[in-house]
Amino acid sequence: MEAVLAAAEVRTGPLDFEAWVTEKADALLRFAYVLTGDASLAEDAVQDALTTACARWGRVSRADDPEAYVKRMVVNAHISWWRRFRRRETPVDDPVRTARAVSDGTTARAEADAIWDLCATLPDKQRAAVVLRFYEELSYAEIAQLLHCAEATARSHVHRALAALKTTLSTEGAEDA
Repeated sequence: MEAVLAAAEVRTGPLDFEAWVTEKADALLRFAYVLTGDASLAEDAVQDALTTACARWGRVSRADDPEAYVKRMVVNAHISWWRRFRRRETPVDDPVRTARAVSDGTTARAEADAIWDLCATLPDKQRAAVVLRFYEELSYAEIAQLLHCAEATARSHVHRALAALKTTLSTEGAEDA
C-alpha cells in the first residue's frame, strides 16, 4: 500500500505539471497575448507564472481550478511588469492612424486587427479589465480580485474603456464621412 501511495505522489509531482502545461500552454499564451497586446510580453508573463506554478505545484494542483489559478498568476506577472517598467516610459504624441490594407483579402481579419488596434490604445488596467470581462467572460468580482482592486473600480475600468472605444469609433466614423 505504501508503494502505491509513493507512486501516486510521484505522479502528482513534475509529471502531472508537465502534462498540464502541455495541455494548457497554448491557451495560457493566447490569454496572455490578449491581456498584454504583445507576443514577447505574453511569453514572459506565462513563463513567470509557470515558473512560480512549478515551484508551488502541490498547492496549485489542489486548487479548485488550477487553470484559473495560473491565469491569475499571469495577470499578476503582467501587473508586476507594469509597476517595474511603467516608470521608464516617456509619453509621446499619439501615433497617426492610417487605414490598414487588407493583404489577404478577408475583411474579418482586417476588422479583428482594427479592434485590437483600438484596444491597444486603452490604458493597461482598462484593457486588462475589458479582456477579462469580454474575452474570459469573468464577473466584475473576479476581475476585481485579479486586478487587486474593488469591484466598483473594476466596473469603472470596463465602463471607461468602453466609453473611450465608443468615442474613438464615433470620431473615426465622423472623419470617414
